[in-house]
Amino acid sequence: MTSPTPGIVPRRGSVGVRIGPTLVGGAAPVVVQSMTNTDTADIVATTKQVAELARAGSELVRLTVNTAEAAAAVPRIRDRLAMMGSSVPLIGDFHYNGHQLLADEPAAAEALAKYRINPGNVGFGKKKDIQFSTIIETALRHDKPVRIGVNWGSLDPSMIAAMMDENNARTEPWDAARVAQEALIRSALDSAQRAEELGMDRSRIVLSCKVSGVQGLISVYRDLAARCDYALHLGLTEAGMGSKGIVASSAALAVLLQEGIGDTIRISLTPEPGESRTREVVVAQELLQTMGLRAFTPMVTACPGCGRTTSTLFQELARTVQDHVRAKMPEWRLKYDGVENMTLAVMGCIVNGPGESKHADIGISLPGTGESPAAPVFIDGQKAMTLRGDTIAQDFVGVVEDYVARRYVQRA
Repeated sequence: MTSPTPGIVPRRGSVGVRIGPTLVGGAAPVVVQSMTNTDTADIVATTKQVAELARAGSELVRLTVNTAEAAAAVPRIRDRLAMMGSSVPLIGDFHYNGHQLLADEPAAAEALAKYRINPGNVGFGKKKDIQFSTIIETALRHDKPVRIGVNWGSLDPSMIAAMMDENNARTEPWDAARVAQEALIRSALDSAQRAEELGMDRSRIVLSCKVSGVQGLISVYRDLAARCDYALHLGLTEAGMGSKGIVASSAALAVLLQEGIGDTIRISLTPEPGESRTREVVVAQELLQTMGLRAFTPMVTACPGCGRTTSTLFQELARTVQDHVRAKMPEWRLKYDGVENMTLAVMGCIVNGPGESKHADIGISLPGTGESPAAPVFIDGQKAMTLRGDTIAQDFVGVVEDYVARRYVQRA
């Protein structure tokens, strides 16, 4: 960002990490990422979902790589995406057997843009350092960055036991929550230090320490950010389904982002049955955009409705306009420069409608219940026309299309 949004602490000085064509950390804006929930060995389904996530705006996409079949599928997925014109970086999510899969499938090791390692289950006992070292050495050989992603649900039991013993020896022992937080952070930092000892540069390491509680996540990342300058991935793990998952993730991540902490985010939503996986991408984008940190797609301001707006017309129009601009954005992004900054207003009655509409690039003030069936349209703060009849929605979408073509410079 060239000019920080008022009220937001400037980004802390994290080291930038190049993941394919995408820069995470450093001076780069916060990056949105997501993860597939298909069987990676199902090449057709996984390619389709990756393409959908990328089209929705995911700038990094993570895949589960847990079997030999999944690892073998990775380069074929990468090739299919390339034929579709998609260059979104793919991240391999490894647990337990990543060292073996990367060794057995060098094509997968090369096709992936980054490896995610969980130090809590990369190996146990004497095998832990050997298997962790094998993955880091593979990353070095293929010039790939890594995310060392610690998760409270899978901390190394031997580390927890050692830290509990250490805590019991203190004159004033910490409470259990503080010990747990320190275990998360130490696991991440110790693993990053080991990766550096093996030859990995700091500019190739991303860290994360995920928990499922809002206050816990805020506390962990404040502490982690104060103790290192690695690029940080934010995410509330197992955030939940629907509004609960959205609210919890937004509550935690917004506080940290407001304080300048975090370089890439994922909203880990449990999808509703039949719901598109892309919702987590939309929520992440909307979080960053409503905070003023990035712009992804034209934003639609709409009133909540009241007793003056018992008609559902303005609700239907707001949904139509919002769905239209999001569907058109992949095309507009390639064709027009700056269109993501456009603002739209769909208001329900005369009380605040005209005023709000004038503040947007394009706004429409619909008639409230019992009011004159006329909808004034405002463009760049001036009344431009009045729409009437049964085709107001289609007519207003046409006005938006004409405005985009006229206002925004076409890319070369």
